Amino acid sequence: MSDRGRRSEGQAAVELALALPLVAVLFLAVVQLGFLVRDQVLVVHAAREGVRQAAVDSSPDAARGAAAGSSGLASNRMQVSISGRGAPGSHVTVTVTYRAPTDVPLIGAPLGDVEMHASATMRVEN
Repeated sequence: MSDRGRRSEGQAAVELALALPLVAVLFLAVVQLGFLVRDQVLVVHAAREGVRQAAVDSSPDAARGAAAGSSGLASNRMQVSISGRGAPGSHVTVTVTYRAPTDVPLIGAPLGDVEMHASATMRVEN
């Protein structure tokens, strides 16, 4: 093989070595973004489940339990607040705040935990 053929093979190896870390970091960033989007969807789901329970049960613990139990999120990172529950026909609002962990290597540490919020309102039935 000529010198020219060996040099172009070496060039491809150097280009790959330079580009591969960037591609790996971009891939990890996409994975972390996917986890955060999933957590946001689960926070919205938790707020909806909490307000459904709050609409039929006046106990704040029931709404908190429904929000924490339905989503699969870590309950120690979740705060549930209930406001406006009155007589039947009034509206109750449940707000869920969640600190989503960023655990993906190389990406999560610089980001830190991300705080997510979701609220849902429903008419009180009982």
